[in-house]
Amino acid sequence: MKRIKGTYLVLIAILGVAAILTGCSSDGNVDLGPGPDGGPPAVVLGTAGNYVILAKTTVTNVPTSDITGDLGLSPAATSFYEGFSQVMAGDHATAAQVTGFLYASDMAVPTPANLTTAVADMEAAYTAAAGVAPDVTELGAGEIGGLVIEPGVYKWGTPVTISTDVTLWGSDTATWIFQMPGTLFLAAATDVILAGGALPENVIWQVGSSVALGTTSHFEGTILAQTAIVLATGATLNGRVLAQSAVALDGNTVVDPLK
Repeated sequence: MKRIKGTYLVLIAILGVAAILTGCSSDGNVDLGPGPDGGPPAVVLGTAGNYVILAKTTVTNVPTSDITGDLGLSPAATSFYEGFSQVMAGDHATAAQVTGFLYASDMAVPTPANLTTAVADMEAAYTAAAGVAPDVTELGAGEIGGLVIEPGVYKWGTPVTISTDVTLWGSDTATWIFQMPGTLFLAAATDVILAGGALPENVIWQVGSSVALGTTSHFEGTILAQTAIVLATGATLNGRVLAQSAVALDGNTVVDPLK
């Protein structure tokens, strides 16, 4: 059973009865146990879910990254993949840093049409995620570091910052949608942690601006961003990076959660 440090969940046993108090700080390790069910209906990614990284303008990379899953780039062409040393193979390309294929809009059919559909599905998923009614608004006034967050829909009118580890606690069927019109920033050496059986494919981060994941940080879930997604040196991600503009990598590990 994974133990989490510095959460906002305290487990207290009084007269043999366990009480769970949220919003309280804890200085020790807490065994959260099996997570609760619940949350919103899953956001449908459509064919955008076939890609671990999908962007419209550029995917840049400072080697060496380690990516598991397929990459898509459209309407930009193959030349807007930078730092991969890709090898063309008709309707796709390969690269030593990618366990999977790279696709771009100027490759052989059916890739151009497939990517057009995937980008449209990405935009539709973004709109759908943004339109779900929230359960909680303005959690932590935009600073969610140190919290344990149960399944549900969370919305902010401000940028969101994660300055210390945050834990998403739920079962393997639990779902989360995080909605924000501004930026999302994960501090360096800070983790998004899944506990209680929670799965990264069940977590959606809908971001109306840019996303920055700090140096050696770790992130979980699918990011649907309206602008750029930037992973600083050594950051890792278990999920998907779906940007309506650019994606920038720098020696990162990015893994499709279903691979």
